[in-house]
Amino acid sequence: MNDPVQDILVSLRDRVMGVRETTLATVDGLVVASDTDKTHPESMAAVASAALSLGHRLADQGDTGTLRQLTARCSAGHVIVTAVGTRALLAVVTDEGVDGLAFDREIPTVVEDLKKILAHDTA
Repeated sequence: MNDPVQDILVSLRDRVMGVRETTLATVDGLVVASDTDKTHPESMAAVASAALSLGHRLADQGDTGTLRQLTARCSAGHVIVTAVGTRALLAVVTDEGVDGLAFDREIPTVVEDLKKILAHDTA
């Protein structure tokens, strides 16, 4: 039996050049699912949760509306943390050459699909 969340994570990596790993977590830092090779999913979930929390505070302080995404641009790639509703987050590790346009095009659908699955699991 296929896991629909795992399928979404793998599909993002397959559809967007440069996406290396993904971790879906609750906003309190617990792993829901991951598609990782090198990244420790539990550590990524915890740190991404903290980053998302800080990002929410930044958005509040800047009076810029609801936080959707944070990006850490690093010397060998990026870590992108995207809010998945109010109860989850998606941490995506990319290489330097990530296709940013493709990522920006795909991520809204990924978030909506994940939100639907998570809502169904908690209903």
